[in-house]
This record gives sequence, C-alpha cells and structure tokens, in this order.
Amino acid sequence: MTTTPDLVQDTAERTDQSAELLPVASGPRTRAAALELLRPDRSLAIRSALVLVAATSVGLLTQPLLGRIVDLVAEGMRGAGHITTSDLTLPVVLLVVVALVQGASTALGLGMVARLGESVLARLRERFVERALALPADRIERAGSGDLTARVTGDVARVSEAVRSALPELARSSLTILLTLIALAVLDWRFLVAALLAVPVQAWTARWYVGKAVPLYAKQRIATGAQQQQLLETIGGAETVRGHLLEEQHTERVEERSHAAVELSKRGVRLVLGFYGRLHIGEYIGLVGVLLAGLLLVREDAVSIGTATAAALYFHNLFGPINAALVLLDDAQSATAGLARLVGVTDLPDEPERPATARSDDAFVHVRGITHAYGSGAPVLHEVDLDLHEGEHVALVGTSGAGKSTLARILAGVQPPTGGEVTMPARADGRPGAVLVSQELHVFSGTLAEDLRLARPDATDEELRAALATVDALTWAEALPEGLETVVGEGAHSLDAAKAQQLALARLVLADPLVAVLDEATAEAGSAGARVLELSARAALDGRTALIVAHRLTQAAAADRVVVLEHGRVVESGPHERLKEAGGPYATLWAAWSGTRETR
Repeated sequence: MTTTPDLVQDTAERTDQSAELLPVASGPRTRAAALELLRPDRSLAIRSALVLVAATSVGLLTQPLLGRIVDLVAEGMRGAGHITTSDLTLPVVLLVVVALVQGASTALGLGMVARLGESVLARLRERFVERALALPADRIERAGSGDLTARVTGDVARVSEAVRSALPELARSSLTILLTLIALAVLDWRFLVAALLAVPVQAWTARWYVGKAVPLYAKQRIATGAQQQQLLETIGGAETVRGHLLEEQHTERVEERSHAAVELSKRGVRLVLGFYGRLHIGEYIGLVGVLLAGLLLVREDAVSIGTATAAALYFHNLFGPINAALVLLDDAQSATAGLARLVGVTDLPDEPERPATARSDDAFVHVRGITHAYGSGAPVLHEVDLDLHEGEHVALVGTSGAGKSTLARILAGVQPPTGGEVTMPARADGRPGAVLVSQELHVFSGTLAEDLRLARPDATDEELRAALATVDALTWAEALPEGLETVVGEGAHSLDAAKAQQLALARLVLADPLVAVLDEATAEAGSAGARVLELSARAALDGRTALIVAHRLTQAAAADRVVVLEHGRVVESGPHERLKEAGGPYATLWAAWSGTRETR
C-alpha cells in the first residue's frame, strides 16, 4: 500500500471531522507558559548560567595558548631565538590547568541546568495530570482518548527528553558560540567579520527549517493521536469487531493511519537532511573567510602566525557547538510542538464549581433542571429534577440509553451538565462531597495499602483494615502473600472482578463522602460475585445518602426509593412496592426482570 501526500491530508481531515481535538496553545502562550514554569527556580537558573559562562570562558583560553606554542616554534624556526623545553612548559601546563578547570566547572554547570530542567518538568507534569484528571468525560469522548493518550505518552516523552539532554547541551553550545565570536573580535575584528560570512547562510537555513518544521511536527502529533485512537478502538472493541466480521475494515483503518504517520515521519527525515546540507555550505564559507583573513593579516604583519592559528581554531571550534545547537533545534521544534499540546490542556478553563445553596426544605441534595448533551448530539437528559434526603438510598433504573450513568456522573461532579445545577452541603475539610464508584474496575499498581490510601492518604493500617472489614474483604486481603503490603495491579498479584470492586467500595468507606454514587458497581462480577458485592455495597452505604444506578432490580427493591428514567426524563418515583403495583414503566421492568430470573 502506497501512501501519498493527498492520503495524509485526507486522513487529517477525516480525523478533524470525527473528533474535536483538545486545544493546542499558540507560540506566544507556549513561551509564556515556559517562563511561568521557570519562575519559581529563577535563582537556580541565574547561578547555573553564571557557572556555564565561567566554564566556557576558561575553555576559550585553549586556542590562544596553542597559538602561543605556534609562535614560539615559528620564532625558533626563523632563528629569532633558541627554543628550549622550559619555554614550552608554561603554555603546556596552562593547557592542562584549563582543561581540568573547564571540565569541572562544565560538569557543575550542566548538573545545575539538569536539576533546573527536572524541576520545571515535574511542575509541568503535575499541572498536566491535574488538569487532565479534571476534564469532563464528554470532552475526552469528543476528542477521542487517543488524543489525550498521545499527549500523555509521546508529547510528555519528547519534552522530557529535550529537558534532560537538549536543554543542558543547548545552553552550553549557545554560550560557546557567543563567547567564541567575542574572542575572535578580541584577536582582530577582521577575523570576526570573516567568520560572520557564514551567518546569512545559517540564519536563512534556520528560518527555512523552522518554517517547515513547526507545522510538520504539529501534523505528526495529530497523526500519531489518530493512529493511537484507531488502535485503542480496534483493540478495546476486539470482541465486537470479530463478532461483526469487521477485522479487515479495522485493519485497513489502522494501516491507513499508520502509513499516514510514517509518511509524515519520512518528510521530517528529508527536511533534516536538507537542513544539514545547507549548514555545511555556511561552515565552508566561514572557514575559508577566516583562513584568507589570517593569510592577509600575517602578510601585513598585523597579526602573528600564532594569532591566525588561534582564529582558525576558534572558528573550527564553532563547528561542534553550531551543529549541536542546530541539531537541538530539531529536538526543540519537536519538543515545542509537544509542549504547545500540553499547555493547551493545562490552559483549559476550570468548570464552574457547584454552588452550595441554602434550602428551605429538608432535602439533602437538589438536582434542578439538569439537561445534558454530548457535543453537538441530541440531549440525553431533559430538565431532570431530583431530591435526595439525608441518609436516603435512591435507586435509578431504566432501559439502556435512558441517561442513568450520565445523571450519576453529573451528581458525583465528574461530568458538568449542559444546563441546570446540583447542590449539596459543602464539606468542612474541602474534600469532595460526592464519590462515584463505577463498574469500571481500577486496581492501581502498588501495594494494596497504597491502593486504599488513594482515597485517604493519612489513613492508618487499622483504618484500612476496618474499611476492608466493612465490605467483607479483610479475610482475603490478609490471606494475600504479604497482606496489605502485597503488590497488586498490572504485572503483579491480580485481583478478580469481585475483589477489585470490593477494593473500590473500601476506598469509598475511607473517603467517607456525604453522598455515595454507585453506577452499576456490581455489573462485572457475575451472578455469584454480584450477591457478595451487593452485601458489600449495602454495608459501604450504611448511614450514607446514596444514588444507586441499579444493574439488578434487587438493588432497587432494597432501596428506600426508586426513580425511573426514560429517554432522559424522570417518569416515575416512589417506593419499590408501590411502583410495582402501579402498573407503570417500573412494573413492566420488574415483570420482565422477574420473568427472566424464573426461566433460569
């Protein structure tokens, strides 16, 4: 399969049409954000710059010392004087001292720059993760999880690599270039003029490269996000893909997006090759200029042979730093594109906080006029009103697509509504007033104790055991190879679905929210596991206000009140027995569910 530029463009257009990608910061905003991240470490930045300036300045003494040796030898060859070993001893010893001092000070300076970079990188990661975790679920769905995944992995990796390797080397190379040009002027201003003959070619090359590299790397990031999104959809829905015999279609989509990403990478390689070819031309022009200037100045006795040698060595010494700086320009453009995508996420505005308002009735939680639509789609909730009284357990039931999970996420504060508001008392300690436990199982990598302390970092081991005991999970937890210190999660001790959900319920107990929201929290455990989890859930919810999205109607029957959703609207509300006898939608659901159970 051959991928053409038109195919790359078509793929990008289809990606833009099918997903509302997360924003990318502008160039000025990206630079401003970098300065904001650097501001807390201004002192370290200044000290590291001073150390590098000193190290580079000491290193520039090498060329004059070598020039002095050349002059001594030239004088001896002309018979101007007798050259002894002692005459050469001093410059040679000074060369050794310069090398040692430069090496030590450069190591110190680069270490300080690396520490500075790691501090800035850690600050960026914290901001990004904090903002990414706060993104509304529908915003991630509109962008596609591949876009966020590409930023978390590829963009963070590029910025990290640039900070760890490119930033220290770029700082050292830039200082070397600047101070070397100054040293050339000190030898003779005409050497500097000759060296500057290379600048127009290099400047034009850099401008040409940046103009093409910035948009190209931005397209690469988008293409990589589209590729990862397609891989996630194909792998995550593998059973459905196989069930509908769609393997060939999905394989073609993965191949198409992969080839689009590869084609953009190949363009990047061709761009870099052209970049270096143009740079070499500039280097040769500058070197020829410095050598000719040296020849003419020596003939006129304006400078010595040693000074001309030092000038040539200075310019030759620029090859490495200039090449390094311009090599790093490639990394810098890639990292800048990645940083712009990260800053685009960190700059997303915060969702407005739910106000805690005074109420004249005895309701503990108020849901008023909640309307919600995902993106530009049709609303899934329509003007929903709901009250929860303190300590009340309300079961939310309805057919698939009725809006139950959306309402649960909105009440828990995970998903802001398109319209309306949810109000509940605020906690004095500032912790979330509501906690959501969903059917998605999350066992985080680490010890079982660390996994539990995600809900309350200051919890003691006794409190962890008490929470596990509440949900009837202490027995199996203590039976693990190392008890609460057993490492669980991916690549470690695995927990089955029922145990993983009991772990989530224990975290709920530790979090001790004002309102608990369970979204089909027993759905993944199977029949036997569900009975255990229902008992665990009841124990975890004891004494709490709770909204329960009921996967099994036994949960509804055990609740204080049942609320029935149909097409995003509340159509019934009341106790289980009353609704069962009313002959309405709930009675129909109960009859269908009971009949299914009787036929098993």
